[in-house]
Amino acid sequence: MTRVRELTPDDARKLTALYEDYEWWADSEVDDVRRALGETEVAIGIEEDGNLVAAARVLTDYTYYANVFDVIVAADRRGEGFGETLMQAVVDHPDLQDVAGLSLLCRRGLIPYYETVGFELFDPEIEIPEGGTEELVRMTYEQNE
Repeated sequence: MTRVRELTPDDARKLTALYEDYEWWADSEVDDVRRALGETEVAIGIEEDGNLVAAARVLTDYTYYANVFDVIVAADRRGEGFGETLMQAVVDHPDLQDVAGLSLLCRRGLIPYYETVGFELFDPEIEIPEGGTEELVRMTYEQNE
């Protein structure tokens, strides 16, 4: 039986196990994932027969922005429609219906997939108050460990 449901900090062990399929999350610790889930406004998972097979987290201010993070489908379950079901659950989530913009970052190779579930490439060039346009760039800051 397949079930879409909200994830809670109690799901940290299952989500950490799902992350282990992917190198960039392989060092995730259960306690860190538990803390992240506790601070995540919207976290959605798909279970099949009690196993977590897909998940996504959304950070939002419930008004202007909602950013989708950590979209994951178990490596051995890709191509079975879990990703589409997951992203539809994100888009349809009742807490996100009044948010002006839903966005995510993804690898270039995943653009066609996200387009099939309704996302569009963001035009990174905006008009600036001083006149003309300027390209937006993504910047990051890593805290010292």
